[in-house]
Amino acid sequence: MNSTDIISKTIAFVKEKLNNAEGGHDWFHIERVYKNSLLIASDEVCDLTVVKLGALLHDIADSKFHGGDETVGPKTARSFLETEDVAPATIDHVVKIIENISFKGGNHEKNFSSIELDIVQDADRLDAIGAIGIARTFNYGGFKNRALYDPKIAPNTKMSKEEYKNNEAPTINHFYEKLLLLKDKMNTKSGTAIAAERHRYMEGFLSQFYAEWDGAK
Repeated sequence: MNSTDIISKTIAFVKEKLNNAEGGHDWFHIERVYKNSLLIASDEVCDLTVVKLGALLHDIADSKFHGGDETVGPKTARSFLETEDVAPATIDHVVKIIENISFKGGNHEKNFSSIELDIVQDADRLDAIGAIGIARTFNYGGFKNRALYDPKIAPNTKMSKEEYKNNEAPTINHFYEKLLLLKDKMNTKSGTAIAAERHRYMEGFLSQFYAEWDGAK
């Protein structure tokens, strides 16, 4: 099967699998990460098929929606790609991207590295910041019935992986526990440049949020 066919089949598979998914982790999230990945990859020497498949399948079964089980996504992706007779080396690479892409509290060491992972990870992180990132954060906070903000609950930026997974703090805290940290965790030159712009947008949003919270004009 040529690369165009497998990408088309993967898109169809992901759209079906994520039908009715939570708004921040639905097909449109995948599509944005896919587009971001292609943009970043245009400045890098990489295996574009691996990048495309990694971007399309990176959230095929996010552990947040599967009882914290981080094995569901990699297994689902591997099973699909094997069914489509994708080369074993490509499958292994895509699965490693899925296993290592997540933020996991920011204190987790990746056990695999490649330029393809760097590209897809940057693309995914770009969708977590800026205007889209703000929208996704509050959408997920509403999905989990979390408070918008509680001045008495301080952000915790030193969480372990398990603490991060089980965190139920107000949504504003997530900016400090993840979103504002991403700018300095980007892997690629183009990803870093885009992240800087989106980071500034979030800073402006937070300034406005606190002003309105405090009853400023």
